[in-house]
Amino acid sequence: MSDRINFEITPRSFTRILVAVDEDDSNSSVRAFNYAVTTAKRLGAPLGIVSILEVQDFNIFDTLSPDIMKKRRNQVSDDLARYVNKARSFGVKEVFAFTGEGKPSTVIIEDILPEFQPDLLVCGSKTKPVTGRKQIFIGSQASAMAQNAPCSVIVVR
Repeated sequence: MSDRINFEITPRSFTRILVAVDEDDSNSSVRAFNYAVTTAKRLGAPLGIVSILEVQDFNIFDTLSPDIMKKRRNQVSDDLARYVNKARSFGVKEVFAFTGEGKPSTVIIEDILPEFQPDLLVCGSKTKPVTGRKQIFIGSQASAMAQNAPCSVIVVR
């Protein structure tokens, strides 16, 4: 058996980290953010923070109202600014903010990852209680990112 596993261990360190924070799920977003910030600081890596406005969750009347859309966009921007300020106050030297609109996994994979080019994506996922024979499934957005991102993905629960 030991002949089949013959390789050298080479140290690998991440050089650019992107964390996805979700306005709707503050608990798992904060956990993912904490992990990403502490890792970025420890490694001296640039940190990108992304938040996506999920317009598909709005009713048709909200999407047709410029005032409501402006308010929601401003809310996402304000929340993102708070995350950026927290990361900088914690000691992360380079922090970048990204926003988008649409399905989070799609926007992050197709737009944000190519722009920022991280080698690690960190995201949160809600923890679902286990009852009886029910299995725990990773959230759909976290699952899509883990399956389709061209970089390493860590899902923080």
